[in-house]
Amino acid sequence: MDAYDIVVLGGGSGSQVATAAADRGLEAAVVEPGPLGGACITRGCVPSKALIHRADIMEEVRGAENFGIPAALNDAEYGEITASIHDTVYEKAENQESSLQDSENVTLYRGEGRFVDDRTVEIDAADGEGEDDRIRGDTVVIAVGGRPMVPPIDGLEDVDFRTSDDALFLEEQPDELVIVGGGYIGAELGYFFGALGTDVSIVGRSDRLVPREDNDVSAAVTESLETYCNVYTGYEAAAVEESDDAVVVTAEPSDGDSDGDTGDDGDGGETVELTADELLLATGRRPNTDTLDLEAAGVESDDKGYVETDETLATTADGVWALGDVLGEQPYKHAADYEAKTVAANVLDDAGRTVDYEAVPHAIFTDPRVASVGRTEGELEAEGRDYDAVTVPYETAPMGMILEADEGFVKAITAPDGEILGCHIVGPQAATLLHEVVVAMDGGGTVDDVAEPVHVHPALNEVVYAAFDDLSDAAYSTAPDWRDVS
Repeated sequence: MDAYDIVVLGGGSGSQVATAAADRGLEAAVVEPGPLGGACITRGCVPSKALIHRADIMEEVRGAENFGIPAALNDAEYGEITASIHDTVYEKAENQESSLQDSENVTLYRGEGRFVDDRTVEIDAADGEGEDDRIRGDTVVIAVGGRPMVPPIDGLEDVDFRTSDDALFLEEQPDELVIVGGGYIGAELGYFFGALGTDVSIVGRSDRLVPREDNDVSAAVTESLETYCNVYTGYEAAAVEESDDAVVVTAEPSDGDSDGDTGDDGDGGETVELTADELLLATGRRPNTDTLDLEAAGVESDDKGYVETDETLATTADGVWALGDVLGEQPYKHAADYEAKTVAANVLDDAGRTVDYEAVPHAIFTDPRVASVGRTEGELEAEGRDYDAVTVPYETAPMGMILEADEGFVKAITAPDGEILGCHIVGPQAATLLHEVVVAMDGGGTVDDVAEPVHVHPALNEVVYAAFDDLSDAAYSTAPDWRDVS
């Protein structure tokens, strides 16, 4: 049995811990059955955003006439789009695999690992890729990621369906598509397919799409998606069946609520039947811990399979750490990378570093874009906590007016003493604009740390400036306000 200083289960963000150890001259092993780089590279954020970029281009062309530039739009070459993106992201995965294999002190095992005792792992070799192995690590890092959740819907076992894992590279564009799930994955893919001309219906349990966002944000996303899709909020898929080469989804008001909001498409909360040639399930993700035999290692998990750790990301088993989607804290690649840095510092330097998710941002790539960090108004109200909030529209800044980003806004939320509690942005470049707030929050800053620095004019960052300036006690203000211009 081969022994290593560090064994990493998972070839995504966790592999960075292995390469950091190898740079120190330690012997590391990475166990991964699929493409290197994790779900983000080949089945998640990168290919989905590449698709969405194509949808954005089509929307730019459609809207060009609003700026006095008439333009015609032909049909998209759908198969060429998906094939090109597929080749690009899998080339990246292959390059990462080659780089890992070329690392002097890293051994890559192609297969699925499971614990047989506290830090011994048995590897079931991937199809046709060698024999089964058993290895041991002084330290083991659990970073096996997650996979799409398949909900218990009557008839689903007899129906072909897609998840986000295989919906990104369809060879042909669906004419009609039903998406079950109103979270960020369903919203993003609903925008993409809808913008390309597919007749999309989204079924979501909550009364708004992306319900975990600030209420104003989720309302804006829901209203926007209704221009691309038939949105059935307050509904859940009760049954599915195949009929004449199509799939029929029966959607009922969720939780017995007869007041389901169907936007412009429903009929007052009654049961509806939706027919399409493709069904996409976007009902969340689950951790890939169910095959690890965590009990054999003494690693505890909750009833959903998420690994339990302390603030340093150490598990309940000595010498075993965890990061990424197996934690269930922040299901984003950038959060997993942050956790990988934390684990590397704690394992290699005994740094005792702890994780703090208060300033970890996220974004949703619909039209309009969404980016958020920190607390929402709903969360603060539920806690009975005092706060100040201001919402400033994009048109406050001249660049927002120039772009005609009428639906855009920045909501800044602070404590009475000026501490930044959260910020939520809807509109163009939201994910980029948010970062000056993230940097301020990460340093424990206040509203003045955003309002006082000089901001480029004219640029969209002035919307963020205007929002925080509104909350500032500064005696003088030079924040722009172009709301008086139509």
